[in-house]
Amino acid sequence: MTKTELVDEIADRLDVPKHVAREVVDGFFDAMKHALMDERRIELRGFGSFTIRHYDAREARNPRTGEIVEVDPKRSVHFNVGKELKQRADTLNDYDD
Repeated sequence: MTKTELVDEIADRLDVPKHVAREVVDGFFDAMKHALMDERRIELRGFGSFTIRHYDAREARNPRTGEIVEVDPKRSVHFNVGKELKQRADTLNDYDD
């Protein structure tokens, strides 16, 4: 689902104009971005949680040349799926071969 499709879905479900739904979606994502940039955890019960993970600097090997290279420290967004969403996704695996 794209952001545009999400806006359309919200506009249809809430029976509001698309520009209102777009403002809601943009506001939601902006709030999430700000929280993550402040390194705060975001928890959406039943869906999952977003956190920032810190990775230390390390040595790695270039797979093409075998040369050892330094990898800088970094931060990355991590998503942990919630219990309810995981259970729903697991039902997709219940099919006959």
